[in-house]
Amino acid sequence: MNALDLLKEDHDRIKPLLAEIKETTERAEKARSELFSRIKAELTVHEVIEEEIFYPALKEHPRAKDIVLEGYEEHDVVSRLMGELDGMEPTDEIFGPKARVMAENIEHHIEEEEGEMFTQARKVFDADELEELGERMAQRKDRAKEELFGPVR
Repeated sequence: MNALDLLKEDHDRIKPLLAEIKETTERAEKARSELFSRIKAELTVHEVIEEEIFYPALKEHPRAKDIVLEGYEEHDVVSRLMGELDGMEPTDEIFGPKARVMAENIEHHIEEEEGEMFTQARKVFDADELEELGERMAQRKDRAKEELFGPVR
């Protein structure tokens, strides 16, 4: 699978979850908790494949270095917000606003990746390189899921 297609599939899977968590209220305790858990699981695995495989490969190309460094920083911001949300009750009055800020940061990150970063990747990698990266990322994604969540049954 092409690396960009794999990342886009991840983005398409997470976008509806982000939209949904932004609309929840304090009374939707169970929904908030479940949505946050799903978002956190999806993003954790997604970050692993980006930060271990895709970003380092793209960063080797001088024209793409700045956008990759920005991507790392955006991951860091979202990770901090997720850490704060993780230690918070879904009924806390701050949970909703913090979840919206997290979702908006992720949505912004997705737009930049699918725009400027993917454009740079298409310029510096040929089709075979994108396929090879995608295969490595798919394998690492499977291993990361198993490491984080146990064997898939």
